[in-house]
Amino acid sequence: MFASRTIICLIALALAGCASYQVGSETLYAPDVQTVYVPVIESYSFRRDLGERLTEAVIKEIEAKTPFKVVGTPDADSVLNVKLLGDNRTVLAEDSYDAPRAMETYLRCEVTWLNRRRLPLMATQAIPLSGEVVGISQSQVFVPAGGQSVTSNQQAAIQRLATQIVGAMEESW
Repeated sequence: MFASRTIICLIALALAGCASYQVGSETLYAPDVQTVYVPVIESYSFRRDLGERLTEAVIKEIEAKTPFKVVGTPDADSVLNVKLLGDNRTVLAEDSYDAPRAMETYLRCEVTWLNRRRLPLMATQAIPLSGEVVGISQSQVFVPAGGQSVTSNQQAAIQRLATQIVGAMEESW
């Protein structure tokens, strides 16, 4: 009885050792992709420069957190297309003179990451949109009394959105 349990445990351990484990941060990303092309992000917002600022933040985030190299030509291993669908600003609290004391900035975008053969590299998540499109959104609270400006609030939301976009480029477990 003891011998059969021991044999079963050894077989289970041997089979568990055959599972494919991944080690290191490079294994979180697509192995067949070395370069990424990020065109200037289309912005459907009426606020100036949000698309350009988000493009810059996404490129910096890719360079800093992934093994990928961002290139300036569309013939890269992959293309990351982002559309900034809009931004909303909502007043959360007002003072006795109806001046906003706390506001929230909300950014919403669609992300498509395709390889050279135009096949999606990113699993659909968050909002169920068409095939290879991923919906990502981010909000940031703005407190004018705390010394924040609208621009610093937007930049914080852009940075958090860029982090979320690059995080979505990781392979699924």
